[in-house]
Amino acid sequence: MSFRTIDPTQLTPAELHPFMVGAIAPRPVAFASTVSADGSVNLSPYSFFNCFGSNPPILVFSPANRVRDNSQKHTLQNVREVAEVVIHVCDYAMVEQMSLSSTEYGKGVNEFVKAGFTELPSQKVRPPRVAEAPAAFECVVEQVIELGQNNGAGNLIICRVVLAHFREDIVLPSGSGIDPFKLDAIARLGGDWYCRASGSSLFEVPKPNRNLGIGIDQLPEFIRTSEVLTGNNLGRLANIEVQSIPTSEEVAAFRHEPLVGYTLSQHPADPTRQRHELVLLGQKLLEEGRLLDAWKTLLLAESVVSG
Repeated sequence: MSFRTIDPTQLTPAELHPFMVGAIAPRPVAFASTVSADGSVNLSPYSFFNCFGSNPPILVFSPANRVRDNSQKHTLQNVREVAEVVIHVCDYAMVEQMSLSSTEYGKGVNEFVKAGFTELPSQKVRPPRVAEAPAAFECVVEQVIELGQNNGAGNLIICRVVLAHFREDIVLPSGSGIDPFKLDAIARLGGDWYCRASGSSLFEVPKPNRNLGIGIDQLPEFIRTSEVLTGNNLGRLANIEVQSIPTSEEVAAFRHEPLVGYTLSQHPADPTRQRHELVLLGQKLLEEGRLLDAWKTLLLAESVVSG
């Protein structure tokens, strides 16, 4: 496997930038509304953004100096004048309007108007909210940290959330969080590319901190060195507590499951082929979320070989 190795000091900022934003993706978008000292409203998206804590609730985004001419964004100028911002989360239904708002209009031009968004008054800060956004965080700016003064240098705007608004339809029925299918969030990649977090692109991975997984190093060698199972497959198999691994009796009983029995009956005189087909079946069960059945099938494959 070959790699292209890049030394940032050997490229211009314009040459390095597409590699950075192309590889570090997808990135959530902070759709930030601010006001200047004279009350002029600005609205602009930034994909150098994330959540950095919940107590206190901190969001950080970075309006980087323009790579082209090292000029600074109006958002940055505004928060230095009025240390408040509303950060919105964007869904797919508003992505084209959001993109339009990133046009480099002159200072004082209201992007709410240009992009066709509706202003809602905020309750604790001066910048208005975007009525069309599914989530909005009213924030006070705690600190602005310059990461450099050159073209492309970042400016971290550290924001403390003082009030948050979530459209009712995206809140889980239990009230315990956000439904990712209803949120339909978008994220930024490189160039003109975005991605949409919805439908089949959403998937679950059980959090390892819910149990003490055995780790890939403790998987049976037959499983660990399989040429069929992927790294993702091994990771899911290894996220199991040792006491949950099926016993030999459970594995033996699983031989009589119809699908397993059928798989074994297809090649009764060829243990090597039986093993291969069982591994494929185990992989299928694993990708269906049937972890214990996958374990039983793979351990049965191992016994076919050793037997």
